[in-house]
Amino acid sequence: MVAPEPGGRGTGAVSLPLQASFEWRAAAAPAVVTICFILLAIQPIGLLARDWWTNPDAGHGLLLAPLALWLMWREGRVAIPGPSPGWGSLLLGGGVLLRYLSALAAEQFTMKVSILLLGIGLVVFFLGWSQVRRWWLPLVLLFLAIPLPAIAVNGLSIPLQLRASRWGTTLIEWRGIPVHNDGNVIVIPGQRLFVAEACSGLRSLTALLSLGVLIAGLWLKSIPGRALLVAAAIPVAMAVNALRIFLTAFLMLFVSPEMGRGFMHLSEGWLLFAIAFGLLAALAWLLRVGERGMARGPRHD
Repeated sequence: MVAPEPGGRGTGAVSLPLQASFEWRAAAAPAVVTICFILLAIQPIGLLARDWWTNPDAGHGLLLAPLALWLMWREGRVAIPGPSPGWGSLLLGGGVLLRYLSALAAEQFTMKVSILLLGIGLVVFFLGWSQVRRWWLPLVLLFLAIPLPAIAVNGLSIPLQLRASRWGTTLIEWRGIPVHNDGNVIVIPGQRLFVAEACSGLRSLTALLSLGVLIAGLWLKSIPGRALLVAAAIPVAMAVNALRIFLTAFLMLFVSPEMGRGFMHLSEGWLLFAIAFGLLAALAWLLRVGERGMARGPRHD
């Protein structure tokens, strides 16, 4: 028997270098993709962080983004990944195109959305759609953490201001107080209550929608139940904001005009938001009880 020469063509002499080469190639692709993603995402992520810290209408992102990342970590990866390079490449291409066009147009909202699209594309490319389905809740929370563009904020704030003013005026009239409503200005005896843009209820509506999505995703199982809870956040936020306007006018008239500004006005808003959250939680509990009852099915005696 002739022994193979050292460094010859025997399988034992070349298996380790080839294996190391293949491992290097397998690790190179994810590394390159990660570096490209960081280069594309660094500016939008910086803009998001700045908005969350400085913009009162976007402050909920400081809570939603870390919470979404924690939920991803808690849910973990699917047991058997099913990578989908085709769909992943399509999503990545769309994200890169959206990122490029938004940079050309200097449009920040689509630039931030493009990063989320790129992230989903990476997940689909390496882990598949099953991982996206597992992470649906944190991905939705990340989308809700992106501040609305200024044109959308302006378009929503004015109708909400007017609706809150009308509903607040109705509550004041119901109490028997002489009142006149002129757009977003409520005139009561000796006082004029101006419903500013900050009091339109958009902030509380955005926060309650996010809380509704979070509660629905964690507590409820059925799609109709989740949809009902999220939809209920809209009238709850509007009704509580109208109640806030009524209480402000009532306290300004019967207690002190100082009740309409400063710390008392702010603390009043926090208290009513807590009440709104309690209403959502109560509705979620009722829906959960209903889901359990339907899961058990009818009793047969």
